[in-house]
Formats: sequence, structure tokens, C-alpha cells
Amino acid sequence: MTATEATEHDRAGDAISPVAEPQPAPGATPPQTPPLLAKAAAELVGTAALVAVVVGSGIQATELTKDVGLQLLANSTATVFGLGVLITLLGPVSGAHFNPAVTLAEWWTARRGGAGVSLRETAVYVPAQIVGAIAGSVLADAMFGEPLVKWSTHDRSAGHLLLGEVVATAGLILLIFGLARTDRLRFAPVAVASYIGAAYWFTSSTSFANPAVTIGRAFTDTFAGIAPGSLAGFIGMQLIGAVVGLALVALIFMPGQEATE
Repeated sequence: MTATEATEHDRAGDAISPVAEPQPAPGATPPQTPPLLAKAAAELVGTAALVAVVVGSGIQATELTKDVGLQLLANSTATVFGLGVLITLLGPVSGAHFNPAVTLAEWWTARRGGAGVSLRETAVYVPAQIVGAIAGSVLADAMFGEPLVKWSTHDRSAGHLLLGEVVATAGLILLIFGLARTDRLRFAPVAVASYIGAAYWFTSSTSFANPAVTIGRAFTDTFAGIAPGSLAGFIGMQLIGAVVGLALVALIFMPGQEATE
């Protein structure tokens, strides 16, 4: 769920450019970019693990208590820790997007001259994320003896829930790309995980904020599930939220104007 690499403002205009990488010492082996296969595997495994954490902790919580507040607390806490670990582990390989909204936003910034992913990488990342999300849901159900695939009956089509997804996704994009523009992506594991944990509670939708995870959660009729009929609305609002988030990034983190004598 993080931007691929940190950026800095281009003093000549609105474009952003990658921060210069330090040069290796003489005789040292220069750093190598992971191959696309490794990046795709990281996105698939990372998204699968994330959904397994979300769905599995939801199942565990409902088995331990009937208090919905405690169920949500357990679910959100597990997600915070799991997401932070996954970003820390897989961020150096793929950027740890685990989210088509983040990948598409990075592709858009790359088209405009900033750092991000190519069209080829985007075409690989997004299917990997979706397949991983479905696999993670099936895995969580298998671990708890639930039917491997059972469509969720949890309807989430109400208008206030859709608004919650716009807010949750816009905030996520603002956070990730704001960190990138201020060269503070090293804080992404803690910052992104903390934001998602908070958004579980302050958004009406409990902050899915991720089209792939949303699709994966439709495959389980448990605490974290979402009915297939609610998918289109949620995903549409998440994409709108991503656009809103990028607009906020452009507004808040616009390049400064040089002083003139």
C-alpha cells in the first residue's frame, strides 16, 4: 500500500522526479531492481496475507465474543499489525501496494512525469492483487473450517457506506503520496497501518479502501464479508476516492514558488 519510491518537487514546474539514489562505493555491487515476476509474487502473496488477516481475525473474533464492538476491535487490531509487517517485508520488492487504487494512482503519476509504475507493471500488479485477495479469503475460511467459497450475504449498499469508502480511500491516497512528496516513505509501514486502523473506526464502511480486498471479501460469508451485489458500488467509490486523494495531493503538496529579488 505504499508508493514505489520517494519523490521530490521539481523546482521547474509541477512534475515530480525520483530522489537521486546514492552511488555505490567503487567495487561494490550496485543495487538491482527486482524482476517483474518477483514484484508480482510479492503483490499476490502480500494481498493474500492481508485478506487472510482481515477475514481470519474477523472469524476468530466472532467465535470469541458476541460483542460487536469487541469484534471490530479485534479485527482492526490484527489488521494494523498484519499490514505494518507486510509493508515492511515486501515494500522493498514491489512497493507493497496490495491495492489496485494505489497502483493505478502510481501509474497516473508516472504518466505525468513522476515516479511510479509502468503500464506493464500495472497490468501485472492488478490481476495479482485480485487473485491474491481471493486466495487469502479462501485460505482464511479453510483455517477456520468454514466453506471455502460461500458468497457473503452482508449487504453494504447504503449511501452513507459508499460515502465512507470515498473518504477512506481519499485519505489513504493522500497519506501515501503525501509521504512520497515529502520524502518520508520510510514511515509508511507505521503510518499506513495506523491510518487503516483509525479508519476502521471513523468511517461508516470500516474502511475497505481497496478494490482487490473488496472482491476477496465477497468470497466469505463471515464477519468481514461483503455481498457481491455491493461490489460495484464500493469499488466505484474507491476509485472516485483515489481521484479525490490525488487532487488533494496536488493541492496541498504543490511545488513552492522561488522567491525573487
